[in-house]
Amino acid sequence: MTSTLTKPASLSLGIDTQVPKNLERLFHESDGSNSAARFAPTTTPVKRLNKRWMEYQGIKDWEGLLDPLDEDLRTEIIRYGHFVEVAYRAFDFNPSSPSYGRCQYPKSKLLERSGFPETGYRLTKNLRATSGIQLPRWTEKAPRWVGTQSSWIGYVAVCQDKEEIARLGRRDVVISFRGTATCLEWLENLRATLTPLPNAGSTAMGHGEDSGEPPMVESGFLSLYTSGTETIPSLQQLVREEIKKILQSYGDEPLSFTITGHSLGAALATLAAYDIKTTFNHHAPLVTVISFGGPRVGNRSFRHCLENQGTKVLRIVNSDDLITKVPGFVIDAAAVRENDTATIRHHNDAAPGFLTIPGWIQKRVEDTQWVYADVGSELRLSSRDSPYLAGINVATCHELKTYLHLVNDGEQIVLGYIQNSDGDSDDDSVFSHLANGYANPVEIRVSLIDLRNDEDTKSNEEDDDGRMRKVTDFVIRREFREDESRRNAPLTAETRQE
Repeated sequence: MTSTLTKPASLSLGIDTQVPKNLERLFHESDGSNSAARFAPTTTPVKRLNKRWMEYQGIKDWEGLLDPLDEDLRTEIIRYGHFVEVAYRAFDFNPSSPSYGRCQYPKSKLLERSGFPETGYRLTKNLRATSGIQLPRWTEKAPRWVGTQSSWIGYVAVCQDKEEIARLGRRDVVISFRGTATCLEWLENLRATLTPLPNAGSTAMGHGEDSGEPPMVESGFLSLYTSGTETIPSLQQLVREEIKKILQSYGDEPLSFTITGHSLGAALATLAAYDIKTTFNHHAPLVTVISFGGPRVGNRSFRHCLENQGTKVLRIVNSDDLITKVPGFVIDAAAVRENDTATIRHHNDAAPGFLTIPGWIQKRVEDTQWVYADVGSELRLSSRDSPYLAGINVATCHELKTYLHLVNDGEQIVLGYIQNSDGDSDDDSVFSHLANGYANPVEIRVSLIDLRNDEDTKSNEEDDDGRMRKVTDFVIRREFREDESRRNAPLTAETRQE
């Protein structure tokens, strides 16, 4: 189900939503100070969801709430977006820092130190993701950030405030994931071929036109979710352990799991939701995914699995964001025409359309393991609807702040916003260069690498892991040929435009 956002009445969230004087102010953040008193408070919306909370969690697939966008749902989407913002703020992006790849704040103070002290939630678990890519031996001599295999990627937080529980109508559990930040995470993103879900079982097979097709997901996303080491448990293990504890503690009261993330985090949120419902089966309460700017995750059979197990997914999509249109492409099986033809969905100038192809080509395409399917319900936005985003580059269209700005009807979302005594924004903000993951120079450089002409990626005879080892070696060697000072230089407006 897809809905396009129409312009609603002005929304009040209990936070400053003044229209910015310029685009720079629109995307300005707080300075990350350790003093919580410096942060402008972000108050909890006062609207009670109460008995309708399951509707807002998608029990009816958000029917009647997306077009036009329901004001209470708008508030909840932005609230969950704040939890994703916390995951970005708490992460140490600085490759020269001893704590690079880790969470900067203690668990008990994470929400407060990240600028959101009054959420009513308490953080109960830090989460780490580990890459399954094996780097060449020579990279042991490279800077430490190159081979960072495991890094902090998010957290679990449980609502503990009685007033907030009463407002929500249940005790809510948030699992929040940030987007891509490390070199190996970017390389995992490049592993875009589909791979079968392990231990899916015969009951997870597709239905109807997908009968016999196993549920499959993107190789790199699955690797980050399931990989671990002898000393570091996988993200999957960490999530399962914490969910088990939460069900033991609160399983006898109204409970919801809301899994949210941006970009890579949106993909991991979808995998985590599937895993929770599969692992805990009938014991799991309503599981909802709120994803921002997420890429495609799996095939049609995977989509059917999510639907059959009752997992609800709301994808917030910017039509101008290229990340939401990859990996692979979509064959719309429901639109198969007569004369043995099928349709491939494509996007032209941000407008979706269909390309009719013969059935025999469809079969060949599906055999390439590049045919994906969009999951859940979709709330479609567009940067072009905001007068403050005209002409913005591709990276800006993907940023979390852009998504929250568009969801809030093009108004400014204050994310722990600090102002000086003269009312101007603090120009010394350590967050001013953070584009929700784009601050890391490694991420910018690797994301722009075009592998289409790489001979190592053309051979269909080699297995995926073998290709990735060669591609990894090629990419890192090319990076190290660049000037050392440029690679370690802080991100500036000029380097962002390269």
